[in-house]
Amino acid sequence: MARSVALGIDLGASGGRVVSGAFDGRLIELEEIHRFENGPVPVGGELVWDLVRLWQEVVTGLRAAASRHGGSVHSVGVDTWGVDFAFLDGDGSLLANPVCYRDPRTRGMLAAAERVVPREEIFAATGLQFMEINSLYQLLALRDRRSSLLAAADRILMMPDIFHWLLSGEATNEHTNASTSQCYDPQRRDWAFGMLERFDLPKKIFGGLVDPGTVLGGLRRDLADETGLHSARVVVPGTHDTASAVAAVPASAPPSARPDWCYVSLGTWALVGAELDRPLVTPACLAHNFTNEGGIDGTTRLLKNICGLWLVQQCRASWARAGTSWSWEQLTALASEAPPLTTLIDPNHPSLVAPSDMPDAIRSLARASGEPVPESTAAVVRTALESVAAAVRRTIEELDALLGRRIERVHVVGGGVKNRLLCQMIADASGRPVVAGPVEATAIGNLLVQLLAHEGRIDLREVRAVVRDSFELAHFEPRDCDRWSGSLARLAGGLQR
Repeated sequence: MARSVALGIDLGASGGRVVSGAFDGRLIELEEIHRFENGPVPVGGELVWDLVRLWQEVVTGLRAAASRHGGSVHSVGVDTWGVDFAFLDGDGSLLANPVCYRDPRTRGMLAAAERVVPREEIFAATGLQFMEINSLYQLLALRDRRSSLLAAADRILMMPDIFHWLLSGEATNEHTNASTSQCYDPQRRDWAFGMLERFDLPKKIFGGLVDPGTVLGGLRRDLADETGLHSARVVVPGTHDTASAVAAVPASAPPSARPDWCYVSLGTWALVGAELDRPLVTPACLAHNFTNEGGIDGTTRLLKNICGLWLVQQCRASWARAGTSWSWEQLTALASEAPPLTTLIDPNHPSLVAPSDMPDAIRSLARASGEPVPESTAAVVRTALESVAAAVRRTIEELDALLGRRIERVHVVGGGVKNRLLCQMIADASGRPVVAGPVEATAIGNLLVQLLAHEGRIDLREVRAVVRDSFELAHFEPRDCDRWSGSLARLAGGLQR
């Protein structure tokens, strides 16, 4: 059959790209059309995303895709990170650049919120993991300083919603990204209006929600003329990048209340969770600080966010500023030669969120924790990777307890799959086999939802069959499990929840 081509706009906190997926009915073939850098920019005392530049890069990618694929382009869809947002006013104009979740405006807001609505009630309404970066606390920060921006807002758009509006002219909110906001009720699959009213947040800004697979229509006429994509439709994927990544996990078992597999979406963050057929909003889930986020086809991603390759990324950046540029391959090779399980730290410790010098922050935390201080570059990277693997193990054990069964295998997807050392560490630490791949899970999930949507519905079995047929997977069997168990015993109770 003739190949259909979808375009995935995949935006991350450190970079973005436009990726094409050519599909012949059985296999999908990916091609990166355009790549660009991203990062928050300090402007006027705030840390914001440069939306205008990002949009220019997206348009550049769309023009290149039209030149490459022409009239074969079937659709376009966007995925991004969660929690961040911008506002439209009553005239449909964008009010300001979205503020980055790492901006300090939310400091202290979580505790302030709990003085108004107790933690248990917030969790009952939203089922979400408590993190001060969540949209709820960003909105409360605006409310508390009587922001004119919030007063003028007519509609809130999460990051991917902004780009779908720029593409199509349609202002919508998609479930999977809305579910990261802590303003959304996963059991009712709607905004948590009762809780929002108690916080005195304007209900009018929270609009109607759409499902992955929804067709928003064609491109804006001026954009279609500029790019040459006159026949492309805008189709909403799982707009939260992890929702798209989990859709591309090559598992064969369907969603259930007690799945026997879990996933680790591994990149800057490590998102560790299970795919359920319903939300799990229980006291035990609250106690372990798990989150219920929306997935494809009405599924629930029961997961916890832990720090991933952020530690190594920031170490690499610190060393580059000091005049030493290491490749990822060089750093991994150094770590593989360092003595194992010498130093373990909590990768989620607040001191590692945004330090000016990550290697120094890791050493300081090791010293404060009573752990041997990693002095060499190799030891610092080994400490970072093993500490992430240890946190993944603990999270999987918490999943075991929440689900009432042992997770039998771990699927690792995303860019972190390239780090085979870390994949082996996760197998060793957890004592469970790891299936690693695909690397491009987020883009694949985005593209296949566009290509396989049937009247707004997605069959995950169909999506995952294409993934298994199209991509090679790597397998890691656990080893040295006793050594890991002995080393982790000294950290009992020491990791952040």
